[in-house]
Amino acid sequence: MLNIADTLHRWCREARPFALATVVDVHGSAPLPVGTSVAVDEDGNAVGSISGGCVEGAVYELCRQVLHDRGTPQRAWFGYSDDDAFAVGLTCGGELDVLVQRIDPAAQPHLSTALSEIVQGRSVAVAQVVDGPDRLLGSTLSVLGGGHAAYGRVDGGPTDRAVADRARALMRAGRTVRIDIGGQADECPERLSVLVHVHASPPRLLVFGAVDFAAALSQAGRFLGYHVTVCDARPVFATPARFPRADEVVVDWPHRYLERTEVDERTAVCVLTHDAKFDIPLLRLALDLPVAYVGAMGSRRTHDERMRRLREQGVTESQLARLRSPIGLDLGASTPEETAVSITAEIIAQANHGTGRPLTQITGPIHRPSELAGYR
Repeated sequence: MLNIADTLHRWCREARPFALATVVDVHGSAPLPVGTSVAVDEDGNAVGSISGGCVEGAVYELCRQVLHDRGTPQRAWFGYSDDDAFAVGLTCGGELDVLVQRIDPAAQPHLSTALSEIVQGRSVAVAQVVDGPDRLLGSTLSVLGGGHAAYGRVDGGPTDRAVADRARALMRAGRTVRIDIGGQADECPERLSVLVHVHASPPRLLVFGAVDFAAALSQAGRFLGYHVTVCDARPVFATPARFPRADEVVVDWPHRYLERTEVDERTAVCVLTHDAKFDIPLLRLALDLPVAYVGAMGSRRTHDERMRRLREQGVTESQLARLRSPIGLDLGASTPEETAVSITAEIIAQANHGTGRPLTQITGPIHRPSELAGYR
C-alpha cells in the first residue's frame, strides 16, 4: 500500500472506488516484500507492481473482477510453473499470497486521512485484516503519528484495541509486519492475521566528526533514506558547505549533543573522530542508549586503547559487545566513498540480521522475513 500512497491519496480525495491487491505473504525468493500493492480504479487505470511484471496481468484481471462483483475480498496464490515457464507464475521460484479487496473511500474516510499523513512524511500505521472470518477480511484500522487514537474498525470491540496496540508498537519500530492475534477472550475471541503497513519518519544517522569520511557517509546515509546529522565541536570544520548532503550540521561537543537529541531503536551512531577526548564520553553514553547501531572508526591499536579507556569509565562487557569497532565490513575499502559503503553495509546487515558474507557462500532464502520478537 505504501508504495502507491500518492496515487491512492488522490483517488481517496476524489472519492474514487478502487480494488487493492496486496502481497500478504511471501515464501522463498520473491521480487517485492509483504505489503507491496497494486491498485485498479473503475476506469481501468492501474498503479503499482507486486512482482516486477510476471503476474501483473492476472492480478489486474482479478482486481477488475472484485471491483465489478462488489463482494467478499478474494485471495490468490502465485508460484512458479516448472512445466511452463510462460504460465502465470514467478520465474524467481518464490510464492506470493495476494489479497484483493474493493476500497470505497467514502465508507472508509480514515484511509484518506492516513494516506494524507503518509504523503506529508508523517508516521502512520494502517492495519489490514488479511486472514480470518469473511466478515472481517479486508477490514482496516489506522493509527496516526501521535499514536493515541485509532480510526476505522475491525469489529468495533476488543479486537480494535488489540490491533491498535500492536500497530502502535510496530510504528515505533518502523517495520511493516504481518502479525497473528486473537483466540483469547480478553483480547479478541477470533483468531486473525493482520498486516500492519507502517510508514515511519526517517531513521536517524548521527555522524560524529567533521572529517572527509563524514562527507561521504552523510551522502550514503541520505541515499538510504536516513535523516543525517553531522556533529563536531570545531566550528571551522562543522559547516553546511562541507556537508551539503547532511540534513543538519551541529556545532557542539558530541556527547553533549547526544544527551539532548532524540534517538530510538532505529538510530545509527557513527563515531569518526578517533580522538579520545571526544570518543570516550560519547561512546560511554551511546552504548547505554537503545539505538540500533554504534560504530567507531580507528585502527586496531586505537580500538584496543579505546576499549581499555571505556572499561575504566565503567562501561560493562555487555555494552562493549554492542560496539562495532573498527567500524564497517571488510570490503578492502580505502577511499572515503568506499569506507562509507563499508559502514552502511554493516548498518544494513545488523538491522536485517544479515551475515555480511557473499550470497554465493551461503544457502537458503535470499530475502529474510522480518524478525521482530513477539511477531510473526
